[in-house]
Order: sequence, then structure tokens, then C-alpha cells
Amino acid sequence: MSSGSAFRLRRAADCLLAGGLIAHPTEAVWGLACLPHHPAAVARLLAAKQRHPAKGLILVAHDERYFETLLAPLPLVQRTRMREAWPGPVTFVVPDPDGWSPEWVRGSHDSVAVRVSKHPLTCELSRLVKGPLISTSANPAGAAPALTALQARRYFGDELDLYLAGATGGETRPSRIIDALTGKTFRE
Repeated sequence: MSSGSAFRLRRAADCLLAGGLIAHPTEAVWGLACLPHHPAAVARLLAAKQRHPAKGLILVAHDERYFETLLAPLPLVQRTRMREAWPGPVTFVVPDPDGWSPEWVRGSHDSVAVRVSKHPLTCELSRLVKGPLISTSANPAGAAPALTALQARRYFGDELDLYLAGATGGETRPSRIIDALTGKTFRE
């Protein structure tokens, strides 16, 4: 990693740690990110996307250990299925009966969506903030997800604190979303 890339990543991580809202490349599209323990940042993200809070959001990290509290109670067959898909563009919806994730992340659900990313910038952000990020596609509700920084900037302009330069990971569609217990696919 070049010193310029390391500087940009540190700046983005510092922005997130301070409660900021950023746009960044993910596996397939540009995403919006903030930290789950900053409710004001989550509120800004939801307002920018015009997304109803009841829908819930996805948590993304570079390492499944950040989700161990959620994964430990799952049967071995489900945990194995998840580990075979990760790191990668597969999101699993897992039960969260004890409210491990904040209600502004879960929405109206008693579960939470989690993914272990393989995108290098997303992974490095997670490493630098020492935890998962909220990650959702960079687009207002009903619009196509941004595929470039320019498209993300057209959607959100100065509403965001930072646009992290970089390329998407080459996937052609946003992550699949699967119920961890039943295997039901919510998004192909």
C-alpha cells in the first residue's frame, strides 16, 4: 500500500471514528459507511438515502470474530455455510435476540445482517476502526447504486464527510442476502 493510500485510509477511519459518514468502494458498488455506535451518523445515512429506519442495515467487517456473539449460538452447519462464503459478497441475516446490535441497525427486526468483506479498502477501514462498519449501497431509495465515486458524489454532494478514492472489487451485483438459519435467499 502506498503512503498516499495509507494516509487516505487513516483519514477515512478517523472520520468514521469521529462520527462521520463516508462513501467508499465495495465489492460491486459504491457504499455509504458509518460506525454502528454513532446513532447521529446512522440517522444522517438514513436521511441521505431516504431509507426507512425499520428496514435495518448491514454490518460489514474484515474478520468474523467481530460477529462471534451472534455466530456462536448458531448450529455448526450454519456457521460452516457462512465461513465457506466469507470473505466475500454474501450477507447473512442472523438472529439477534439479545440486542447485540443497536436498534437503529436492526430496524424493526430481531435479527441483523452481517458480512465479512473481501474488498481491501473495506477490510482496512474495519481494521483501522477495530470493528464492523455499517455499509449500504450509495444511492437514494429507488435509484440505482452508484458504480463510481462521481455517481456517488452526484447523489450526495456535500451531505457526506468524505469520499474514499478507490475501485470496486469487480463483482457485478450487490451482495446476496441469505437467512443464516433457513438458507432462504432475500436478495440474489
